[in-house]
Amino acid sequence: MQNERYSRNILEIGEEGQKKLLNSKVLVCGAGGLGSTVILNLASLGVGHIGIVDNDVLELSNLNRQYIHDLSSLGKPKVISAKNRIENYNKDIEVKTFQTRLDEKNYEQIVKDYDIIVDCFDSYKSKLLLNDIALKTGKILVHGGVSGIRGQVMTIIPHKSACLRCILPDDDEYVVKGVLSPAVSLIASFESLEVAKLILNNEKTLTNSLLIFDGLNARVVKVQKASDCHNHVNFL
Repeated sequence: MQNERYSRNILEIGEEGQKKLLNSKVLVCGAGGLGSTVILNLASLGVGHIGIVDNDVLELSNLNRQYIHDLSSLGKPKVISAKNRIENYNKDIEVKTFQTRLDEKNYEQIVKDYDIIVDCFDSYKSKLLLNDIALKTGKILVHGGVSGIRGQVMTIIPHKSACLRCILPDDDEYVVKGVLSPAVSLIASFESLEVAKLILNNEKTLTNSLLIFDGLNARVVKVQKASDCHNHVNFL
């Protein structure tokens, strides 16, 4: 059953790679825009143990980008909505929820069982807190952030690579900004790929590198029509 479900994964990473995913433990911090896509991606990959930290309840304004939730979950805790969706989608996944605000007092009990932390929080303060937690616990952190149609991703190996305090201001101010769902999904997918590469021991991760996406200034490459273009189509 598992081989059939993950057959396309296995064609790319092999059965041993799939076993690594199924045995891995990943903590997703935030079940909002970024978290929605990250959690769904990890479940589709077959990451066997997913923890979800979030203190919020679902509001209607969340649904433009938080695909893991739907109208039936309005007013309910996001962690419960996300857990229900994953359990209906993939019975292989063990989901543990933490309906709380992560802080300096409770982080040890929450992060201790996980190998990788994924930053899906939406404020500098929360992101810097996760950065410091990673440094204190030695847990690998995959950072992601998005605003409008711009975003960034970076992987932090504690005490070995650059961290968020190397690149972000120490800013406690939180301002609600606009955001478009395709940019959120894209950045979350880059985060998910980083997690997969880390689990599979792929060395080409975004350590000491910051991936920056700007939907306004994407690179466009000119292409030309081939001289024998129509010859490739049999039914013309």
